[in-house]
Amino acid sequence: MRIVTSRGRRTRGLGPLAAVLVAWSAFACAGSPSPMRPGSEPASQLANLGWLLTIVGSIVIVIIAVLLLVPGIRGWRAGRAGAIPPVHSGDGERWIVIGGIAIPLVILIGVFAVTAATLSKTSHPPTRARFMIEITGRQWWWEVRYPSPDPQQTFVTANEIHIPVGEPIALRVKSADVIHSFWVPQLQGKIDVIPGQTNTFWIRADSAGVYRGQCAEYCGIQHAHMALQVVAQPRAQFESWVAQQRAPAPAPTDSLASAGRDAFEHQACALCHAIQGTGAHGKMGPDLTHVASRLMLAAGTIPNTPGHLAGWIMNSQTIKPGNDMPQMYLDGASLHAITAYLATLH
Repeated sequence: MRIVTSRGRRTRGLGPLAAVLVAWSAFACAGSPSPMRPGSEPASQLANLGWLLTIVGSIVIVIIAVLLLVPGIRGWRAGRAGAIPPVHSGDGERWIVIGGIAIPLVILIGVFAVTAATLSKTSHPPTRARFMIEITGRQWWWEVRYPSPDPQQTFVTANEIHIPVGEPIALRVKSADVIHSFWVPQLQGKIDVIPGQTNTFWIRADSAGVYRGQCAEYCGIQHAHMALQVVAQPRAQFESWVAQQRAPAPAPTDSLASAGRDAFEHQACALCHAIQGTGAHGKMGPDLTHVASRLMLAAGTIPNTPGHLAGWIMNSQTIKPGNDMPQMYLDGASLHAITAYLATLH
């Protein structure tokens, strides 16, 4: 792209800049968790609505730009020639009515109708949901509860939702502190998570995979680090995962892990976290009964590896400043043992 200045010099800087902007836009839309790469039918309908609104808006911007530029160019040329542009009586009023009222009204009514129809289709599942998952937003992580009529079959996890492929799943969302917003862009739209109010929602994944979700409402300094993963699995794998989660924490099989369990129960860890089948029954932090089976730690902030886990235990504030977990003053042996024990909790 070239720009000719009033002195006749050519400027070449906009060509590379335009290429960079186009490439950046394509990359932003192509990568997960882009809503433009839907993994379910409702997300596909929302993506189509997004493209429609983008196209309509772009056309309107181009038309307005042309309507502004053409009279300006004509006036500039007439000024250079010393002529006065002719004024046609009634043209201004007619174009105000057509371009300022009639055309925008038609566009807005059309866009409203399509948007309302799409929201109506995506707000309710086509068939009855097989089960419901309860999600509680906290600063800054997600508590995920799978309730059951039998309390012994209810289990709790954190920041990771497993669902069977191709089945609509009902969600009941609420907040324990401030306003959050639950959003898995490739599976559904957003739902507000409001203190004192429970909202219902649903999601479905049409193919197996891991879909990243995110809090979409600013909720504090670690809002950007309040993510989650939705793991869509075939029904048999999902049932196997559920059976695993319902079981208590496995008993240590070696002396190091056994020492780690004892250290965990006698340190401040047990005051905030729960591990089913042990003496740890804390409620302030995530349930760690099967923490080793999760993909990520700290609500999607770091990978779930022994090294990252040890760093998080020792001083989570260096990784996620402002979170409720204080710095832990552990000696090297205790840290090593606790990390080894938690790594066995599959």
